[in-house]
Amino acid sequence: MTTKPAVSNTPSLRSWPRSLAFRVIAFSTVWAILTLVVIFTLITTLYRQASERGFDSLLSAHLFNLIGSVGVSESGQLTGAPDLGDLRFSEPNSGWYWSVEPASEGVHGDLHSSSMTKAIPSPSVAEVPFNASFQRSYSADGIEGEQLEVFESEFVLDAKNRAARFRVMGNQTELEQEIATFQRRLLTYLSLFGVGMIAINAIAILLGLQPLRRVRNALAMVREGTAQRLDGRFPAEIEPLANETNALIENNRRIVERSRTQVGNLAHSLKTPLAVLLNEARALGGAKGQLIAEQAVSMQKQVDHYLQRARVAAQRDSVVYRTPVTPLVQRMVRVLQKLNPQTALSLSLPATDIVFAGEREDLEELLGNLLDNAMKWARSAVAVSVKLVAGTEGSANLFEIAIEDDGPGIPDDKAREVLQRGRRLDETKPGSGLGLAIVADLVNEYGGSLALERSVMGGLKAMVRLRSLQ
Repeated sequence: MTTKPAVSNTPSLRSWPRSLAFRVIAFSTVWAILTLVVIFTLITTLYRQASERGFDSLLSAHLFNLIGSVGVSESGQLTGAPDLGDLRFSEPNSGWYWSVEPASEGVHGDLHSSSMTKAIPSPSVAEVPFNASFQRSYSADGIEGEQLEVFESEFVLDAKNRAARFRVMGNQTELEQEIATFQRRLLTYLSLFGVGMIAINAIAILLGLQPLRRVRNALAMVREGTAQRLDGRFPAEIEPLANETNALIENNRRIVERSRTQVGNLAHSLKTPLAVLLNEARALGGAKGQLIAEQAVSMQKQVDHYLQRARVAAQRDSVVYRTPVTPLVQRMVRVLQKLNPQTALSLSLPATDIVFAGEREDLEELLGNLLDNAMKWARSAVAVSVKLVAGTEGSANLFEIAIEDDGPGIPDDKAREVLQRGRRLDETKPGSGLGLAIVADLVNEYGGSLALERSVMGGLKAMVRLRSLQ
C-alpha cells in the first residue's frame, strides 16, 4: 500500500511562478513599473521641451536685442556697445557669446562679447543655409569644449544695403546638465514612491488571498481521503465555490459508483453468451466453426480491453501502464509503407527512448487512425515525427507525435467539426468518419491534447501530446 506525500502549506520557490499570488503581485508590479516609467518619460520629455523652448526663446531675444544695438558709420565701421543684460556674456569662456561680423562690401571691423576670447567658426551657407528671413541655427563646439547652440542672422543696417552677420551663442551643455539633474531627482522620488506602492499592494494581495489557501488545504484532505467534503467557513466570495465543489464531489462519487456497477454487470452479462458461442464454434468445427470462434475470441478481447480501459479511467492515478513508443511507431510505419508504396513516408525519432503511460492497444489505435487518415488524403508524401516535450514545473513530462501530409488539408473553421463522430467533410473518400473522433476520445481519456493545423507540406498536421514516463 502506498501513501501520498503530505501537502505543504508553504509554497516552494519553484511553485511561485504558478502561484496566483505571485502572478497578481507580478502583474501589479510590472504595471506599476510601466506606469512610473511612462510618467517619468512623459515628465522629463515635457520638461526638456519646455527648457529647450525657453532656451531658444532666450537666444532669439538676445539676437534681436543685439541687432537693435549695432549700427554702421559712414565709413562702414561697425559701431555699438550692446548690453544684453546677462552677466554671462561678460565672463571669459562662459559659453555665452555674441559677435557681429561684416556680411557685405563696404562694412569692416567686428564686434564681440568680452566672454569670447577667440573666434568660433561657423559652417558655410551651403552646409547650413539661411531661411527666408535670413536666419539659421546650428550647433558648434565652444572655447572650453562645451556644446553651443548658435542663432545667426544677416541684417541690412542702412539704406546703402550694407549688411552684417549677427551671432548669439548659448551654452547648451548647461541646459543638458540642468535637465539631467532634474531627471535624477525625479527618478529618486518616483522610485521611492514605486517601492512603497508595490510593497503595500503586495501585502494587500497576500492578505486577500489567504482564504484560498484554506480551500486548497481542504481539497488536499479530500483527495487524500481524510475528508469527504470541504468543511469550514469561507468568505462570501468563496463560499459558493466551496458549495459547488462539495456538490461536484458528491455527484462524481455517485457517477463513478454507478459506472463501476454497470461495467461489472456488462462483463457478467456478456461472459456467458461469448463462452457459449466459443464452445458451439469449436463443436461445429470446419471453416465456419473456426471463423465463428475467431470472431468470438475477438469479441472477448474487445470486451476485456474496454473493461480494462474503464478501470483505467476510474483509477488513473493508481494504475500505470508502460508502452515503448519507438518500436511501436516504427512497426506501424513499416506496415503503412507496405500498404501504400506510392506514398513517400518519412520518420523522425528522438535519440532517447520514450515510454507512453498507457496501453499499447490505445496507442496503436490512435496512431493507426492518424496514419490511415494521412495516407488517405496525401498526394505523395507523409511525415511522422516523435519528440519529447518538457512539462511544466510539478507536472509530468510529455511527448509529441506529429503526422503531416501534403494533401488538401482542413480549413481552420472545420477543424472542430471533423472531430465529431461520423462527420466527414468529403463523402467521396472511403471511411466511416470515426477516425479523428476516436483519436480525440483516446487523447481526452489520457489527459492529452490534440491539435489540427496547417502543415508546411501544404496539408494537415495532426499533433498529439501524451504523458511520458521519462
